[in-house]
Amino acid sequence: MAFAWKAAGITYNRFLTVSARVVRRSLKEDKRIAAERRGESDLKFAKWENGRQGENKALNTANEEAAANSAHQSS
Repeated sequence: MAFAWKAAGITYNRFLTVSARVVRRSLKEDKRIAAERRGESDLKFAKWENGRQGENKALNTANEEAAANSAHQSS
């Protein structure tokens, strides 16, 4: 039996991100706000191609774009 995240065609890291977001959103208001603050990250990355660094992107923004693209493709 395959893992559900593999069957859905997503990476394990994306699965963890989505799972954490779902749990945070299900909390009551006061606890949800504190949990959402903990879930924020300030990481940036750049994709390298042909020995040159590409544009720096925020990890959260890139994750949201990838999730939107994935949802759009699966529809």
